[in-house]
Amino acid sequence: MKSLPGNHKVSYSGFVRPDTGELFVSSPEWFTFETTIESVREFVSANPIEDGKMFAIIVDNAPWHKKAIRLIEDKKNIEYEDIRRKVIFVKLPPYSPDLNPIEQVWRITRRENTHNKFFASKDALKETVDRAFSHWAVPNEQLSSLCSFKRQN
Repeated sequence: MKSLPGNHKVSYSGFVRPDTGELFVSSPEWFTFETTIESVREFVSANPIEDGKMFAIIVDNAPWHKKAIRLIEDKKNIEYEDIRRKVIFVKLPPYSPDLNPIEQVWRITRRENTHNKFFASKDALKETVDRAFSHWAVPNEQLSSLCSFKRQN
């Protein structure tokens, strides 16, 4: 079967709740610092937590992540106070995707749903990925286990 020309990609920002294993995704058209901030706000809004508690969001060294964090953490930018009250960012060292649970989600999704498969359109690809993500949008052990470390004796 002949493949369509070009490279079909869909973009997702994702968050895994370590306490439940629930996956939260948003689908920006492009990755920018603005879409990163918007994704964080969407996650915090959809996942209320007790006052005084915070989410620790693991981020890699993508330029849009670094700029978003720089803006959010600058206390002069009062428009991000809502995020600062609920989120701390854990910045990974370069080249360490194995430490980020969301990278494992992307790997599993590719392996189980999209690897070596033909998609006639970008919409067909998005539908397949969205269906896979919907299984993890509820509490589940598979993703919860990605966020825990087993201590070796």
